[in-house]
Amino acid sequence: MRIIQSEEISAAVAALCVRANRQLPPDVVRAMERAAQEEPWSLAKDTLKVLCDNRTAALEHCLPVCQDTGMACVFAQVGQDVHIEGDFSAAVDEGVRRGYEAGFLRKSVVADPLRRGNTGDNTPAALTVELVPGDRLRLTVVPKGFGSENMSALKMLKPSDGVQGVKDFVLSTVKAAGSNPCPPIVVGLGLGGTFDKAALLAKHALLRPLDLPNPDPYYAALERELLEEINALGIGPQGFGGRTTALAVKIETMPTHVAGLPAAVNISCHVTRRASIEL
Repeated sequence: MRIIQSEEISAAVAALCVRANRQLPPDVVRAMERAAQEEPWSLAKDTLKVLCDNRTAALEHCLPVCQDTGMACVFAQVGQDVHIEGDFSAAVDEGVRRGYEAGFLRKSVVADPLRRGNTGDNTPAALTVELVPGDRLRLTVVPKGFGSENMSALKMLKPSDGVQGVKDFVLSTVKAAGSNPCPPIVVGLGLGGTFDKAALLAKHALLRPLDLPNPDPYYAALERELLEEINALGIGPQGFGGRTTALAVKIETMPTHVAGLPAAVNISCHVTRRASIEL
């Protein structure tokens, strides 16, 4: 049995909130730079270069890479042999509170979906906990802006809709989103499970490095095919047109009921932010 103090968790989450908002993951940086080099249309190429310059400036000046510093989505993989001293959820929220204050990050969370009222510290976090073997705790902070989150969608397809129905749903969702999610986007696609599990799969898909395809060759091929069809829409960087509408499509799946084909699309903007640590 390994004991982790709640204070360790708060400190780790605080640091991750700041790092994720200031420093894009290496795979996202590579994808943006490659897109800027390969984009054939001059306006789209120049736009991508501006976005790359913005990312560099944020890192150099210790500033958020985007003004929408998001709702803190926190994913925790908790080892079965870990014992947490203290309230785990409260420790995560305390980390978000500290990180958003110390990093001068915009606080965007409201206390009630209808009555609103800013909580003042960007808490609570959207916490997802997974129990895994071992005695380690892995924390990943994903600041999710709502320009892209608002463009996400879920649809309970019929099994007879098949792969074409899935493709039509993804493409119509991206087309309807247009420039709103600040393309080039990353598309997370969750297939299977139930209504709620499909949405979680789509969110989890955004955690996978952009240069790491689905391990199943069938879904890896579908990721490539969807990416090509999305980029053929011509929306382009920031909606100005061009070939680079999306940087990647990531698919996660799980078994589902014989009568269903749940499908969820979670869209992320070009600042697909995530930062992790293992305690």
